[in-house]
Amino acid sequence: MLKFQNKVVLVTGSGTGIGQTVAKLFAENGASIIILGRRKEPLEDTKKILDEIINRVKSNAKVWLFPGVDVSDELGVSQMYDSLQKSGVFVDVVVNNAGVSGPVTCFANSPLDEFKSAVGIHLTGTFWTSVQALKVMKPGAKIVTISTFFTEEKSYEQRPYRFRSPYTAAQGAKNRLSEAMSWELVEKGIVSIATNPGPVHSDRIYKTVYPKAAAEFLRVSGFEDLTPEQVEIANRDIVGLLGEDEKTTSAGIAKAADAVAKVNGADPQKISQTLARLLAKIQEIAEKVQKNTSFMIADKQFLSQMQVAQTVLTLADDDIAKILNGKVIPGDRVFYPVKPHITTITPTMQPSFASQVVVFAIDATDKQDSERAEFLAQYVEKNGAKAVCFISNSTPKEFQDSIGAKFHSHVIDFKNQQEVQRWLNTAKTVGNLSTLVYLTGKVSVESKIIDLSRQKWDDLVDKFVNTPATVIQTALETFVPGGKKDPRKYKGAKATVMLVGPDLPTGPKVSGSDRARVEVFRGALRPFATTVNQELSDVLGSNVRSFLVLPGTIDGKNSDNAKIANALNYFVSDEARKSSEVIFCVDESRE
Repeated sequence: MLKFQNKVVLVTGSGTGIGQTVAKLFAENGASIIILGRRKEPLEDTKKILDEIINRVKSNAKVWLFPGVDVSDELGVSQMYDSLQKSGVFVDVVVNNAGVSGPVTCFANSPLDEFKSAVGIHLTGTFWTSVQALKVMKPGAKIVTISTFFTEEKSYEQRPYRFRSPYTAAQGAKNRLSEAMSWELVEKGIVSIATNPGPVHSDRIYKTVYPKAAAEFLRVSGFEDLTPEQVEIANRDIVGLLGEDEKTTSAGIAKAADAVAKVNGADPQKISQTLARLLAKIQEIAEKVQKNTSFMIADKQFLSQMQVAQTVLTLADDDIAKILNGKVIPGDRVFYPVKPHITTITPTMQPSFASQVVVFAIDATDKQDSERAEFLAQYVEKNGAKAVCFISNSTPKEFQDSIGAKFHSHVIDFKNQQEVQRWLNTAKTVGNLSTLVYLTGKVSVESKIIDLSRQKWDDLVDKFVNTPATVIQTALETFVPGGKKDPRKYKGAKATVMLVGPDLPTGPKVSGSDRARVEVFRGALRPFATTVNQELSDVLGSNVRSFLVLPGTIDGKNSDNAKIANALNYFVSDEARKSSEVIFCVDESRE
């Protein structure tokens, strides 16, 4: 008998790449397969392949096809599972594979709608596909989530992935989401495991990610006589020309040259010649990266798509799944040496806030959050700064009033980038603005993640991922005006962002499940912080830094606001700007 005979396996993003390979391997082992994705044609091709496999192995399995299902779409996913439930179909294995590359650009230049979309597909798609699957899962079922090792940290390390901030944030959260679900699904007898195979190269990576990354490298500094803004305009048309015939390429370059000429007024013919050289350079860089990684695959430093599929198949085994429940399984991948990014110790520094304006962006959840904001604002004012408090309109009214009575403050919509920009510009009129302190507030642990409504989940993702990204990106543009269009302006610029939170839960009886829920969102912010900082320092040559403070302890003790204040002292110093350590668990230090 085939290993997965009479089992039903659902694979998201199964029309191409890893998802299709996973579906094929399960079919070869006797499983019936549910395939879904946004595009109908690749899914139909996959179904033909699966039908051929089923006929060959004589498993009498079935294939269900659900085209037009975007995993981030609440209604589409829910209706798919409702359809399966009405048909009496139970799912034994869910494989969370669907994903997109998202924007491949420096965070300072990342379109926020694309940022949110990438997070929605990778993180929210995994959440919603998993929790809705519970409608059609029995004890013994498994949820296997494919993530990436770029976000899987060791004790004091975090792997940044330049130009991919929404991708790293979402993937980091996915790892922790898989762990959190494993705690919560014990009573249902359902297993949750994640696997981090590393860079698994596919046509999508070769055709999109590598060329876009190469184009971004060339945009940052400009190319020949083209400014970064002009390079960006050109790249929109020319990057997709790689691999096309000469006629198509020439027409595309001519179109891009006309678009650039409208901006700089130069001769389109001359610009065409420049763009031809730009395209050749993009291709050269992309091919170099591709060649290097191809060697790594041949040398077995990276996994192939089939090896990833075999890993998933192994993790879906009944006995192995029970042993590895809640684990994040690294693949057999190349080791990238990484500098230490995480520490528990903040060097003690003398306050240095004289004649400065410090903006506090406050998204308080409870009284403790409000008290922290007031403590830190009072601290900087005692040391010569002017504190300006921007309070999220989602903060409870009593805390808005408490903070507003003590400091110069405004209640604003943090989700509205234009409104945030307007108030930050206003803060600049008060004095020298070079520091932003963002307080996320706490994660509510009253409900299990698997019991959350879609709206409550979306609110959490906004609060701890999308909204901090919105405010921080806007602050970067305020610190370096025009830096989004011309990243050369970042070189030598100096400013500080301190992102604080969310806290670990406190109390004498904090459960592993409670901590795991909070870690979902801390897991998003850790790779986000390191990725943004790598871009600021290594790519842009800037002295602007974004630091992350994660309050609380694993043993449930209250956070010490004085330690956070000391961290802020350090973050505005030149010493901090030279350090690779950007994530600080200040309460975990033992004195």
